[in-house]
Amino acid sequence: VLNYSETLEYISLVGLMGMATFTKDEQVINLEFKNLKKIYDFYKSKYNFSVLSIGMSGDYQNAINFGSTMIRVGSKIFGERK
Repeated sequence: VLNYSETLEYISLVGLMGMATFTKDEQVINLEFKNLKKIYDFYKSKYNFSVLSIGMSGDYQNAINFGSTMIRVGSKIFGERK
């Protein structure tokens, strides 16, 4: 997909987005964030990435610790979905 993105004239990828497994097990979440950060670091210079979007309302603090530059905190602002 990343190689294909280079052929798209009007689309420019600026980074990667990922979500951890929906679990309360912080070891699982941290391992997944660590792996996402490794993938981001591997491709960062080749694709000039500036955004690593990991973390949501329940795990954003861990995500920041693993280098997230963008988080999604909708339920912290708008409340839980119904």
